[in-house]
Order: sequence, then C-alpha cells, then structure tokens
Amino acid sequence: MEPLASRLRPHTLDGFVGQGHLVGPGKPLREAVEGKHLFSFILWGPPGSGKTTLARIYANALGAEFHELSAVDAGKEEIRAILGKKGQLPLGKPKVLFVDEIHRFNKAQQDFLLPFVERGDLTLIGATTENPSFEVISALLSRCRVFVLNELAEKEMEAIIERASKELKMKVPKAARDWLVAVAGGDARQAITILENARKLYGAATLDALKETVQSKHLRYDKKGEEHYNTISAFIKSMRAGQPDAALYYLARMVESGEDPVFIARRMVVFASEDVGLAQPTALVVANAVFRACETIGYPECAINLAHGTAYLAECKKSRKSYNAYLEALADVEEHGSLPIPLKVRNAPTKLMKELGYHEGYEFYDKESYLPDKLKKKKYLK
Repeated sequence: MEPLASRLRPHTLDGFVGQGHLVGPGKPLREAVEGKHLFSFILWGPPGSGKTTLARIYANALGAEFHELSAVDAGKEEIRAILGKKGQLPLGKPKVLFVDEIHRFNKAQQDFLLPFVERGDLTLIGATTENPSFEVISALLSRCRVFVLNELAEKEMEAIIERASKELKMKVPKAARDWLVAVAGGDARQAITILENARKLYGAATLDALKETVQSKHLRYDKKGEEHYNTISAFIKSMRAGQPDAALYYLARMVESGEDPVFIARRMVVFASEDVGLAQPTALVVANAVFRACETIGYPECAINLAHGTAYLAECKKSRKSYNAYLEALADVEEHGSLPIPLKVRNAPTKLMKELGYHEGYEFYDKESYLPDKLKKKKYLK
C-alpha cells in the first residue's frame, strides 16, 4: 500500500501547507504555477519541507512529462534514457526532470546535465538540503532560480498532523500532538510516518503509543529539548577532559539522531579557541576545516570529518589563557566604558590630527603599554 505521506501529498497549491513566502498570493512559485511559466529552478530547504511536492505540483500545472531521479543512485545513463537516444527537444509536453539531493551529483555529472538545460531539452528542478552556492556548479546555478524553503512552523505541522489523523481516522490528544511536533522538528514526512506506524502497531495515537512507536534514536532525540542540550554538553565536557572515547560516543549519538552537523561543528570551532587556545593553535585550523566540510559535504560523509576533529580536539593540550584574558578585558570595558585611546596609537590621516599629536612617538616594538592611561598596569594575558 502507498505510504500515507505519499497519499496525503497535495496535487495543487490550494492543499499545500507552509512556505507562504513562495506560494502565497503574488509570490514567485504561485505566479509560476498559475502562469505556467517554464524555467529551471532549485529548491533549497530542510527535509520534509515540501520540495518534492512543489516540484510535482509545478510539473502537473504545466502538463509536463515528469521524471524523478535521486542523485544518490542516478547518473548519466538515467538522464540519457529520459532524453531519448538523440536528446531532441520533446514534442508537445515539456520534460521536467526532478533531481532529488542534487548536491550529490559530482561536477562531471552536473557538466553533463548543463547543455540539456541550456537548450531546453529538459527543465530542471533540483532539490537540496545543502547550500547550492557550494554544491551546484556556477554554470548550472546561473541557469536556475533558487527558492529557499523554511522548516515548517509549529502551526503548520499541527495542520498536517490533523490532516493525517483524519485520513487514519484516529484522534491525536494535545499532549501527543505537541510531542510529535517537537520530535519531528519541522519535518512533515517524519510526523506523518510516525502517526501511520502508531496506527499499524497500536491502533491509537496516544503519547505512550507514539513514544513506543519511535524506536530509532533519531526520533527519540528532541532537538529543542533537554536531551539536545544534555548531549552537546556531555560532548564538550568530554573533549575538555581529554576523553576522546566519551566525546566520540556522544558525537555518534548526535549523528545518529540527525543533529545538524553544522551545529556540532560550530561548537567545535568555539571549543578550539575557548578551551584549547594557545596550547595548540592548530586546533582552530582543524575545527574550521571540519566546519567547512560539514557545510559542503553534509551527511553521511561529514560524520567522518566530525569524528576526526573530535578526536583531535579531545587529545589537544588545553589552555583557557586567551579566553580568560578576554573576559578580564571585557570586564574593564563594561566597568570603565570607552576610555581615551593613547594619542600615539591613533591614526593620523589629516594634517590637523598630526598637529594635535595623533600617531606621534609611535614605533614598532614599543615597550610602553598602549592601554588607556587608567589601565596602563593591567596584565590580562598572564
């Protein structure tokens, strides 16, 4: 039987929930659908936000021949098969090619696709959870509009859950609904799937039934709740204590739970300066490299980069010397405000400033403190 998430997929914009900035009255995708404007575009947004549904609604409105590929397991041969042997311009119906996870197409695959899009042999709709600026070649990106989808809001998720519960003919109590909204994290498909499984397993959608239904760590992990903060806290404290095994364990929990890899990497960048600091300055270089990898590669591959960075940071020597020094300086700024800067370290771009003594006496490697007079004897970096 067709999954409920697929059965509930609307065929027109009237039944579509969310993304009002794109499909509301006068907004670009609604104008494109209602005006039957044929052009290539990329939908960039989180899982379950409606990318596939919008692609199908658009193709249906244009009466197009719709083809859907996943970049994970498709390549040149599949594209050739869609085009036909000669790749001629289709007669009658336009051909719309929807490529899910287009960021997984490598440069050669995207280069292969480019001329067909340029000639109009195909109208391309790409879907991605990754920044297309990094993942789509510039030549192909320049021929596509990019529409950014947002994570579904709580009210929108509630509307989708209500629709699913009516289809399943079962009630969802408020406590169960609130829990489901939090666990799904803006992913409509995930919320619908949990409900459908609860119906099959327990015949009900009570809070207990939903919790029992959810077996994977990914679904038990509330990205906005206590478990989220407890796990990232344990991760940071494990690295701080020089315990790579514990840090890698908590990293694995977050990865398996679907935590945003960029969130994890961002905390690692902070940790590299806050806790490792001057003891091993290359820690910041490694952490930034991990952050960049998470931005450009995404799951599942970037989990390897996160593990590499986690092990490295956990084994680094630690020093909060620079961070503590900054906090002391910040305390003085808050206490004393904007104290006058010594004249010798002020810039002197005009004749008047020079006459007033700006920059006078400045020398490289000057041993006199450049701190404001009131703080001359302060030593922050001890």
